[in-house]
Amino acid sequence: MRKITPEVAKHMENLSNEDGIISALAMDQRGSLKRMLGEAAGKDATKKDMEDFKIAVLSELTPYASGVLTDPQYGLPAAAARDKNCGLLLAYEKTGYDTTEPGRMCDLIPDHSALRIKKEGADGVKFMLYYDPDEPEEINDRKRAFIERVGAETKANELPFFLEVVTYDGNMDSVQSEEYAKVKPEKVFKTMKEFSQPQYDVTVLKVEMPFNIKYVEGFNGDNNVVYTQEEAKKLLKKQSDLTELPYIFLSAGVTSEEFIAEIKMAEEAGAQFNGVLCGRATWKPSIKVYGSEGEDACRKWLSTHGKENIENLNNALKGAKSWKDKLSVE
Repeated sequence: MRKITPEVAKHMENLSNEDGIISALAMDQRGSLKRMLGEAAGKDATKKDMEDFKIAVLSELTPYASGVLTDPQYGLPAAAARDKNCGLLLAYEKTGYDTTEPGRMCDLIPDHSALRIKKEGADGVKFMLYYDPDEPEEINDRKRAFIERVGAETKANELPFFLEVVTYDGNMDSVQSEEYAKVKPEKVFKTMKEFSQPQYDVTVLKVEMPFNIKYVEGFNGDNNVVYTQEEAKKLLKKQSDLTELPYIFLSAGVTSEEFIAEIKMAEEAGAQFNGVLCGRATWKPSIKVYGSEGEDACRKWLSTHGKENIENLNNALKGAKSWKDKLSVE
């Protein structure tokens, strides 16, 4: 069992509900959100558009979330508008990745640090890493050293470190293809096992489902079946057994209904997951409303459909376990 300081434990409690379950909302999208808002409005989204949309989402939905993740570039006004009982995570990575060299290399927001994130009132630091465990060692060793530095910096400031790991294949164009669906489970397993090691000082892993639900029997639509539902559940159990750390699921752009189905499969598999950090599955349809009908209509959608999405997700977390089962206070 990993040990944490009393201050880190206090921040973890701020980010979780009374049962120690993390039921958090993600609103740290930047480049992708700017593009989607621009498409919805038929014009380029401004910084004010980004800030106002994030304020609308956080003010309407954080009363129903244990915590919220946003970014310090567009999200600080929204963070100030969140519900007083909702904890705060701030993203530390630049949006996107370096396209000028192989390896989808990551970087930090240049005018931020774990200390500054703490001073902005955050209860934790989140960093997102793109990782292909089968890429050349020289690429992955740079990434591992990078995460060691972020973990050490976050630990020095006595904040929880939430590491989000998103897998890919350096030889494939799309992570949505059937080809990638076949190799995804092992990519997720290798990545999760790597960053569960103590030298990274990770407090909570934010991870993908170890499959693509678009290729799971019963959810595949026009796609071929790559995994039966029973096979998907076995993958969820194997994933759970690979780490002693608390881990939470990311929604990865699936619908609210698909994400809830995934969570229920994890429960049925006996996976020892500790909650979710869910973004687009909860609020994505409100982007179109905001762009075409304005903020008031967007808030109305969020206060009805968005609220229903997040409450349905909260109800689906009955199988989640407390992070206190995996972390002990020094």
